Amino acid sequence: MKKLLLILVFGWLQQGLQAQPILSEREQSRVVDEILEERFNTILPGLMERTGIDFWLLISREYNEDPVLRTMLPSTWLSARRTTMLAFYFNATTKQVEKFAIARYNIGKSIPAAWDMSAFPDQWDALIELIKKKNPKKIGINISQDFGHADGLDHTHHQLLLQKLPAQLKNRVVSAAPLAVGWLETRTTREMQLYQKLVAITHEIIAEGFSSRVINPGVTTTDDLVWWFRQRVTSLGLPTWFHPSVSVQRSDTVNFEHLRSFSNRPENEVILPGDLLHVDFGITYLRLNTDIQQHAYVLRPGEADAPAYLKKAFATSNRLQDILTSQFKTGITGNDILKAAREQAIKEGIKPSIYTHPLGLHGHAAGPTIGLWDKQDGVPGSGDYPVYSHTAYSIELNSASFIPEWGKEIRIMLEEDGYFDGQTFRYIAGRQEKLRLISY
Repeated sequence: MKKLLLILVFGWLQQGLQAQPILSEREQSRVVDEILEERFNTILPGLMERTGIDFWLLISREYNEDPVLRTMLPSTWLSARRTTMLAFYFNATTKQVEKFAIARYNIGKSIPAAWDMSAFPDQWDALIELIKKKNPKKIGINISQDFGHADGLDHTHHQLLLQKLPAQLKNRVVSAAPLAVGWLETRTTREMQLYQKLVAITHEIIAEGFSSRVINPGVTTTDDLVWWFRQRVTSLGLPTWFHPSVSVQRSDTVNFEHLRSFSNRPENEVILPGDLLHVDFGITYLRLNTDIQQHAYVLRPGEADAPAYLKKAFATSNRLQDILTSQFKTGITGNDILKAAREQAIKEGIKPSIYTHPLGLHGHAAGPTIGLWDKQDGVPGSGDYPVYSHTAYSIELNSASFIPEWGKEIRIMLEEDGYFDGQTFRYIAGRQEKLRLISY
């Protein structure tokens, strides 16, 4: 009986997911490894040629993994092992990348072991011999001031590497940040096909959470809804990369301010008719991440639609999205996009706040930062990084609108995931263009 109940519950939890049934662990493993092999063979050679780094070295210890190295491990490796050393050499003649694991065993099917322990009992000696043999022009290591994702070489290994390298090779060591960021931000065609399903699943879960099936106005609290989202994801066999949040704006004396929205939200507010609800939610699946923010309105008795003033405020944020995404061009920086979008929005009478970020193998991913909520004049470093083609972004922003009926200013905070192919920007699985409605 207990087993039957579990089967029935699992079946209920899977209901309503039209985007894609969640693959079994075994099938997920197969897909992840196929995509990883494709990325090594199709993305990495072009990136190494573009950056001029012909030898890329990644070193990690178990449970202290470089963020980039973690994305290169096979699906059955949940962490590095002992000291894991990966080396990639770009052969300028063949235009191919040769892959090496200075390890006792192969790292999956993609990276063969290249440590002859009988000839070099010390792992570092084996690494140095490989570098000498390849004689690269530039040895890229993951150190970076601007990108945490590209700063994964720890202090101990950095010191050891410089101690072990012969003098004639030390001056060839450079930051691999442009290569590391390029690896993380570049999406393949197959990844984007999967991404459409990931975002659609995320939208479906939000739609279910923002419904009378889950919310009972006057009873359900914001914390109840937050934990429903967490449980829903777990029940589907998926993780998430951040704890969801649910907040309320309503006709009261509380004014919007960013710090309250991001970290000082009231806990356990009871959801009431007439409330404007907001959720920030994402999932992780097949090593990719989503990040979505949407709004819903809780209908009052007798209402069939949201008030016109809320719909107008919502349309303003949609317009701000259009202004921002129209600025995407290959080669311009995140700060360029931010400046142009803000100028156009302000010219149109919009009060904008833009804090858009790359998306992919991490939620807050590597690539050009397009504003931070507390840095609307540009972000030094990561904001100076240029936009490249085949990259994904969370278009995250808000616009302020004064609501006379409430006697205060509100913010419509939207976030939708999109893709830039080098020519045009598109939303991966559409965007919210009207308020979700919750009746009871």
